[in-house]
Amino acid sequence: MPSDILIQHWKEEERQPFTGWDFSYLEGRMVEDQAPWSYTTRAMQLMRSMGQAKAALDMDTGGGERLLSMRPAWPKKMVATEAYPPNFRLASERLNPLGVPVHDVRLTRTDPMPFADGEFDLVLNRHAAFNSQEVARILAPGGTFLTQQVDGRWAEDLEAIFEASPQWPDAILENSLAWLQAAELKIVTGQEYFGKLTFSDVGAIVYYLRAVPWLVPGFSVETHLNGLLELQSRLERGERLSFQAGKFLIEAQKPGG
Repeated sequence: MPSDILIQHWKEEERQPFTGWDFSYLEGRMVEDQAPWSYTTRAMQLMRSMGQAKAALDMDTGGGERLLSMRPAWPKKMVATEAYPPNFRLASERLNPLGVPVHDVRLTRTDPMPFADGEFDLVLNRHAAFNSQEVARILAPGGTFLTQQVDGRWAEDLEAIFEASPQWPDAILENSLAWLQAAELKIVTGQEYFGKLTFSDVGAIVYYLRAVPWLVPGFSVETHLNGLLELQSRLERGERLSFQAGKFLIEAQKPGG
């Protein structure tokens, strides 16, 4: 395909909307090797085991998609946070009518959260930053923190093509375990997995990099065209567009209860 037609196609991909945390647009075009665990399954098991009279928090719920998929296991009190304005509106529209308040909270490793001491029996966190001391504070004695995190070196080989580098290279299993232990939480399990993230075409990469802007800050077809053309050349040489993908899962418990 002539490069000018390809570039126009990539610009069309760049304009495609992305809402919540929904990558269904890339179904069949982006394939991620799956870790040997299921975060959603474990989260639902923990909800069911703690009973309906308890309380749970979902940190950085996105558009609420995953939390809604766990609705059969929700406890009586379910709360969520989300800071990204488009996702906050979407999550509020979806969750508020079901009795789930969504708080506009920007999560970092150091900032406090607007919740009471011991307010939650379960705190869920999928791919969001967390302050381990705050997690420990808002957990009730005996409460559980479950988090799945993206390894900070995720797709660094893809980033390198665009002269970018990981923004959070210290976001690795060992460090997260140490932070939680420093907050006096007991580690129940900590496991990691490294696989591949594979794209069928360069247009899918364009959409992906626009959806996750922290990988290549300021990415656009126009400003990063050389990298895209390099990827297209690889594809035409018969190479797979596969990049490193690492995740880790931690379950930790607050003593007592």
